[in-house]
Amino acid sequence: MRLNLCSAREIVRMVRQKEASAREVVADVLEAIRRIDPLVKAYLRVDEKGALRQAERLDESLARGEEVGPLAGLPVALKDIFCVEGEETTCASKILRGFYAPYDATVIRLLRGSGAIFVGKTNMDEFAMGSTTENSAFAVTRNPWNLEMIPGGSSGGSAAAVAAREAIVALGSDTGGSIRMPASFCGCVGIKPTYGRVSRFGLVAYASSLDQIGNFGNDVWDCAMVLRAIAGHDSKDSTSADLEVPDYTASLDGEIKGVRMGIPREYFGEGLNKEVRAAIEKAIETLESLGVIVEDVSLPHTEYAIAAYYIIASAEASSNLARYDGVQYGHRTKSPADLEEMYTKTKSEGFGPEVKRRIIMGTYALSSGYYDAYYLKALKVRTLIKRDFEEALKKADCLITPVSPTTAFKIGEKIGDPLTMYLSDIYTISTNLAGLPGISIPCGFDSEGVPISFQLMGRPFGEETILRLGHAYQRVTDFHKKIPPIAE
Repeated sequence: MRLNLCSAREIVRMVRQKEASAREVVADVLEAIRRIDPLVKAYLRVDEKGALRQAERLDESLARGEEVGPLAGLPVALKDIFCVEGEETTCASKILRGFYAPYDATVIRLLRGSGAIFVGKTNMDEFAMGSTTENSAFAVTRNPWNLEMIPGGSSGGSAAAVAAREAIVALGSDTGGSIRMPASFCGCVGIKPTYGRVSRFGLVAYASSLDQIGNFGNDVWDCAMVLRAIAGHDSKDSTSADLEVPDYTASLDGEIKGVRMGIPREYFGEGLNKEVRAAIEKAIETLESLGVIVEDVSLPHTEYAIAAYYIIASAEASSNLARYDGVQYGHRTKSPADLEEMYTKTKSEGFGPEVKRRIIMGTYALSSGYYDAYYLKALKVRTLIKRDFEEALKKADCLITPVSPTTAFKIGEKIGDPLTMYLSDIYTISTNLAGLPGISIPCGFDSEGVPISFQLMGRPFGEETILRLGHAYQRVTDFHKKIPPIAE
């Protein structure tokens, strides 16, 4: 049996009961990486020696009868946006090449304490700015289902690694769909928790009021396991919610009969691919057959979400990325004539085209004379969008929508048209603007054999509801069990 094809739940059980050693699990994952990743390019760096060393220490602890954590022996891939002490963290950008983090992000500390084993850092769009993982300074990640297609972004490396069974689970970050979209395109499960549910300390910031850490798995149970381990209050993050974290796996088998699920009419209009629509409508029928009550709801300000999101996100990016100036860490231009030239050339050489585009757009929106016209107005629209969700979620317990208007498209197809690329985020960004939880669940394949998924959005801190519905759907379907031919 190839252990890398097992679920996280199965691996933790086998390791704890000594049916398989942590070293054997890690060895199978590393073998899959050596075999598959030259084609997929999900990873930027793989730490073979470190992963085996972690596994051996865990096996020794088990042999001595010591208590191990709830994720004991579970191999985890990390998006290259998380600080891991002593390891290079680049955010797939030349400007951070050679930066070694001096501390662990809170989620890394929590995973270590849970017994998880870190395999390597995955590729991403530079500083999480993008929807395809084509904006990485180092590589283009490919979709395991079709190597000519994008895996989604910005957490495309993490999604591709999980889908190709080069990792059992993976961490990602989601600013406007960067977990849910690649999960959809790669046919795995990806959850973005409520803003504040997971500490952002040690996450390299893109847009601080929108960023949220989440995770990928090949089924809902795996995502629930990992979310339970990384969620919780953290005094190092002022936006972290001081609320009790439920045991998400304990409620997965709960009753879903009578749960009210809203269908926002604005998400099923013009522009939605016919195959995507058909697959999601079939998923809605399946959930109805399980006793879920469907409600028609409206989110009337949806059409303004794209504009509001890109103004807010770009403005916050402009502020957050100002620190990369060549003074303290990361890339510095060689032999500048003066300080101004050092700043200018360092950023020109270090940042890629998409990052520069968003910095310029954000700086413009924050500039004198334009702040009220753009940034302040975008914040007001954000409030209206949040109120739309509040009203809809009074009528329904959760909402179901597409994740993207289309399935994965070919590499290079849209990279030269940023506006068209931005429009692909239309169904995911509102969740971030409102700070709500969202999850992507596989529900079919298109005529090209590429996965299709639906999205469930819940009330604030309502992860239990969307996880329970997703798990109930997966109990009666098998889309999440399909494996890309490249991983077989």
